[in-house]
Amino acid sequence: MVATVILFLLVVVMGFYLIYYLYDIYQHRDCLEKQTSCVKTGAFGFICLFFDVLGIGAFAPHTTLYHRFHQVDDYLIPGTLNVGNAIPTIIQALIFIQLVKVDTLTLVTMLLSSVIGSYLGASIVAKMDERKIRLSMGIALLITALFMFLSAIGVMDIGGNAMGLTGIKLFVAIVINFILGALMTVGVGLYSPCMALVSLLGMSPTIAFPIMMGSCAFLMPVCGVKFIQSGMYNRKAALSSTIAGSVGVLLAAFIVKSLPLQVLRWGVVVVVIYTACSMLKAGLKKSNE
Repeated sequence: MVATVILFLLVVVMGFYLIYYLYDIYQHRDCLEKQTSCVKTGAFGFICLFFDVLGIGAFAPHTTLYHRFHQVDDYLIPGTLNVGNAIPTIIQALIFIQLVKVDTLTLVTMLLSSVIGSYLGASIVAKMDERKIRLSMGIALLITALFMFLSAIGVMDIGGNAMGLTGIKLFVAIVINFILGALMTVGVGLYSPCMALVSLLGMSPTIAFPIMMGSCAFLMPVCGVKFIQSGMYNRKAALSSTIAGSVGVLLAAFIVKSLPLQVLRWGVVVVVIYTACSMLKAGLKKSNE
């Protein structure tokens, strides 16, 4: 029953968000970013959201591609990621909340805490200058790389068989998911740290999928609206990612059965560390100047 309500709310959120999002695109149709390629950013969206479904996460590789190929200005990357990836992430949540059973109280409270965290975080990020955003994203990417490294070497695969949490463990999960929701607004993907959190607290790693996808599905439209209101996102890149990323999600969820994910994870760790260092170098250079 609760799962049905959550799915209904997700559909409602997706509908309202899509209308608001597309209306903003329509209003600015004559001043879309000329330096941004729809083909490139669409390809980035397809690839990153495809692997997002498989648990690798989209924010870190997406940031690397935007930065490396100069498609989105660094200070617009957090907003572009949250705005453009919201719809594909909602599609993920609609699929996995039905497939994986999780304790109702655990799911609902963790979803709510991440949404509140993202709302507060987006308000702060929208007021930050480019140097602070670059430094924040550099640190965020290093944190993400750490979690991906731990996943690659198997340290995070330590979960138990619990379907939910109670007492102090539930409280810890709520607080940390609140923080992860806030960090999403500076480009820290929630998937890897959420999977680590779920495992460390004794739940099955599989339980992380509806929790992390549901959390992002609700929080990304919330903070996405804040970024849309402030104009702090690349409209052309976001729209391309939304369209191509949705196709990638559906393809990965219903067609792909097996891929060399371990090799891919190591590759992503390397490029994420490189991008983090590049971001930090640029931020520190601006600071010194």
